[in-house]
Amino acid sequence: MKFSIDKKELFVVFKLEENKLNTLHAPDLKSELVVLNAEGYRNMVLDLSEVSFVDSSGLSAILVAHRLCKDAGGTFIIAAPQENVKRLITISQLDSILTSVPSVQEAADYIKMDELEREMSSEE
Repeated sequence: MKFSIDKKELFVVFKLEENKLNTLHAPDLKSELVVLNAEGYRNMVLDLSEVSFVDSSGLSAILVAHRLCKDAGGTFIIAAPQENVKRLITISQLDSILTSVPSVQEAADYIKMDELEREMSSEE
């Protein structure tokens, strides 16, 4: 599986550099995201800009990452999903659970706002 990881102060961007997220790549994706979470990254951006196909095992890997971030009190965002991937998320009725935005920059802004809100609510 080809991918890149960009570690920022508040979050990590995991860019999947594959055309498909299927049974071939999903287990590797899951384990990479679990490792990042164990390293202390509670906020993750999954950049799917190069992915045009996702199957059920791919969706499962995405849901595992979402749960890891949620359990750690963080945020999980899918960035730049292609139309086929967005359609699958909607058909699977996961659009109410998963947050997706058009770009990595918008994901970064979203996470910064979430972190600010968490900080403000913890001060109250």
